[in-house]
This record gives sequence, structure tokens and C-alpha cells, in this order.
Amino acid sequence: SLKVPALQLHVSKTAMGASQKDFENAMNQVKLLKEDPGNEVKLKLYALYKQATEGPCNTPKPGVFDLINKAKWEAWNALGSLPKETARQNYVDLVSGLSSSSDSSSQGKPEAERKQAGYETVVMTSEEGITKIMLNRPAKKNALTEQMYQEIILALEAASKDDSAITVLTGNGDYYSSGNDLTNFTNIPPEGVEAKAKNSAILLRNFVGSFIDFPKPLVAVVNGPAVGISVTVLGLFDLVYATDRATFHTPFSHLGQTPEGCSSYTFPKIMGPAKAAEMLIFGKKLTAGEACAQGLVTEVFPDSSFQKEVWTRLKAYSKLPQNAMRISKQIIRSQEKEKLHAINAKESSILQERWLSSECMNAIMNFFSQKAKL
Repeated sequence: SLKVPALQLHVSKTAMGASQKDFENAMNQVKLLKEDPGNEVKLKLYALYKQATEGPCNTPKPGVFDLINKAKWEAWNALGSLPKETARQNYVDLVSGLSSSSDSSSQGKPEAERKQAGYETVVMTSEEGITKIMLNRPAKKNALTEQMYQEIILALEAASKDDSAITVLTGNGDYYSSGNDLTNFTNIPPEGVEAKAKNSAILLRNFVGSFIDFPKPLVAVVNGPAVGISVTVLGLFDLVYATDRATFHTPFSHLGQTPEGCSSYTFPKIMGPAKAAEMLIFGKKLTAGEACAQGLVTEVFPDSSFQKEVWTRLKAYSKLPQNAMRISKQIIRSQEKEKLHAINAKESSILQERWLSSECMNAIMNFFSQKAKL
């Protein structure tokens, strides 16, 4: 780690190591850190401070239920008979490492937004208790490729384990998502069409499964038109906020296909059988207002203030007690989790058959030839 130049000036080259003045400077620097260094580092700092000022741990161990003081005592006690001078030097080194990394990491990232590496088709960021997974193929209207399915599964898994309170799925650009990238159907592997259909069905099932099992509040921020699977899985979200520009379209029959995302169960439950049939069988496209009136969308906002209003509200929600929110979701979801998994498996296996049917193949070929004429 980089040393802070100001500290280096004070370090005398004698065997003493860090002077009392360095030690005091370091204590002041801790107070000025821009980012919370985390509990582990704070315990280490506490232990080194006690060791440097009082020597080895000399107090009785706190009771089992005094968790904070017990953790502090254990950190200090773990240093054993480390000499005061060494503890002082270690404290100074630890702080100078923190200060330099805090300076470099806060540059150009004003809101302490942490971007996760390793994704190509989504952008994953965490900030103020909210993890945001943003579909990031704006030029392709965020159409879902197989890679994107895989990356969303991985991102949801990571979000379920991070320290955020709420997870948000949204799209970059004008579209939320235009559904399946139809090149998924044209890239046939050497093993042939059957293998392709089977693998696609497994991927679909895992994808939907990761929404069914997601343990935290899950919010869709629908920033534009949504098509196909990006609409059907909305029944598995806890909140769906839409801009008034958004539309909701599930044109399965047009492509010789059948519903997925558990929509064959969630949609009739949410909007009643007649309205669900109109969407899932006949491919009726809903406006944001209609989707809200039918219970698929929680609330619609004017496009001009959409992002501002939604994020203000989500930031307020993210301050609510996390465990209470998780447990509340668990109670709500536990009533039908097994059922949802069974429906997901059934929908996926029916689709696997549909993809191999001549009806579906012809419908997709027609779609491509119409597209070519446009």
C-alpha cells in the first residue's frame, strides 16, 4: 500500500519505528477517512491502539452477550505480548494504507458507487444499500442473449449474498428489454436442434428459478418497453415501477411459443383469467396505465421525473431494517415457492417441445423474413 508522504517525513530511522507524533497523526487520519473501513479493520485498529497505549490485554473477558466488547477484547487479546512500539508502527502503517486507498478509490466516484467487474452484458453497481443490475445492450434494446441469461443468474446470486437491502433490475437506454434475442434460435450447435432445445430449456429454468428463490426485496424499474420473458418474470418481483412510456407485450403465439417465467400461474392470479389470457394467448400489448390497473405494475410515473421519483423512494426503502424485509418476503413467498418451481419446470419442458415443433420453427422463420423486408 502507498505511504502518505506527510507521514513518511516523521518516521525516524531509529529502531523506535513510528514516533508518538506519527501515532497521533494516524489517529487523526482515522477520523478523516471518507469511507467506513469496515468492522474487521476497525477491530484491528482498536486492538493495535490498546496494545500501543496500554500494552498486552489486561481486562477480564466480557460476557457472551456483550458482543461488541467481546469482539474488541478478542482482537486485543489476540495480539499477545506484541511490544508497544511494534503495535504503534503497525497502527501507523495500517492507517496510511487506508488513507491512500480511500483517496484513490473516491476519485471520480462521488457517490461511493461500487461497480462489480466480470460482466459484459449487464452492469452491476452497489450504492446506499441498493444493488442495481442494469441490462446493458442498449443498441439491441437489451434483447436477452444466452450470455445475458447466465450473467443475470450470476448477478442475482451475488446480490443475494451482498450487504444490500434491496436489489433492482433495470435497462440501459430506451428499452427495458425486448425479450429473447432471436439469434438464440438461429445459433444451432453441432449437436443439433434437440440438444439446443434441451440446453435452452435448462437455462430458462435456472434463470426463472433464480427469481423465484431470490431472498431480498426485488424491484423492477421498467424504464421503457418490455417484451416476452422480461414481462413474464415481473410476477415474481416485489415491486414494479414503470415509466408512462413503458409497454408490456408477450407475443408468444405469434412465435409459435407458450408462456414462461411462471406467468401461466402468476398472471391469472394477479389480473384474473380473462385479462391474463388476452396477454398470454392473444398477445395483447398493455400500456403502463393498463398494466398498473391490472395489478402487474405497482405504480406508473411520468417519464420526465421517472428516475428521480423512483430512486428517491427506493433510497428511503433501503434504510428499512433488512432482516425484517427479508423475513416478510420469505413468509409471503413460502406459501407457493414449491408450486412456482413446479410450474417453472413444466413451462420449460413444454417450451422445449414447442421449439422443436414445425409450427414454432415456421413462425420464427416468418418473423425473420418479415424483418428482412422492413
